[in-house]
Amino acid sequence: MPKVSVIIPCFNRPKMLKRAVCSVLSQSYKNFELILVNDGSTIDLSAIFSLVKDSGHQVFHTENKGVAHARNTALKMAKGEWIALLDSDDEWLESKLEKQLKFHAKNPKLKISQTLENWYRDGKFVNKKKAHSQPEGDAFSKSLQLCCISSSSVILKREIYENLANYDENLIVCEDYEFWLRVTAKYSLGLVSDILVNKYGGHEDQLSKKYKAMDRFRVYSIIKNLNFFESNKKKQAFEELKRKVNILLLGAKKHNPDLVSFYEDLLSSDIKRLSQIESFIVLCKTNLP
Repeated sequence: MPKVSVIIPCFNRPKMLKRAVCSVLSQSYKNFELILVNDGSTIDLSAIFSLVKDSGHQVFHTENKGVAHARNTALKMAKGEWIALLDSDDEWLESKLEKQLKFHAKNPKLKISQTLENWYRDGKFVNKKKAHSQPEGDAFSKSLQLCCISSSSVILKREIYENLANYDENLIVCEDYEFWLRVTAKYSLGLVSDILVNKYGGHEDQLSKKYKAMDRFRVYSIIKNLNFFESNKKKQAFEELKRKVNILLLGAKKHNPDLVSFYEDLLSSDIKRLSQIESFIVLCKTNLP
């Protein structure tokens, strides 16, 4: 029975966090360690921390540096052969780990998989659009378009992190998009055809609501990794990069004229230059309208 390290980063959200933690503690598969990383929460979560520690698991406290830093902190402590991720606003069904590990036992060449999910928004069940269907096999092309791998449903071999490095802490959002680009460029993705995760959205503290023009983070992610991609995937990345920059350019013309020349220069220049990447790092650290 391989050991699984389950990682939950958290910032506030006491009710949702307790639901997430309890969904891990109630798993039918028992050979796991839960690592909860408190990313500088500003409200009292001590009861939940006690629940985790009293169950024999770990809680770490960091300054508020974002999800990427919190996950990287947990990865340094993780001892499992497999890593499973769970966002603090989601929950697992009790057979999640058991069924996913059985899937990998039958498909030993696959080093990463995700499961199907139920989606809820503002407490109501929603049907996913076709564009959000979860891929399997070569998922690189779809991963360029949008983040099509759900962190809360994923399990992956620890060696993937060892081979590809961890999450980019420059990214306050879309850190998963950047990481999955690197993963899908090198690894085939498995899909467990059971609904094993409940994913919740619509709450006010979702990062996707806080930060606008999200494509600027995805553009940075593509630029950063262009030289990492092999030739065919690099060609796909260039095409998607141009598409996303054009979207940002249209938005800048309407809402932020100071950025128009930057995006125009990016479309016309050698975007592989380090100066352009550094410029995007600055943009990613700023909450632009």
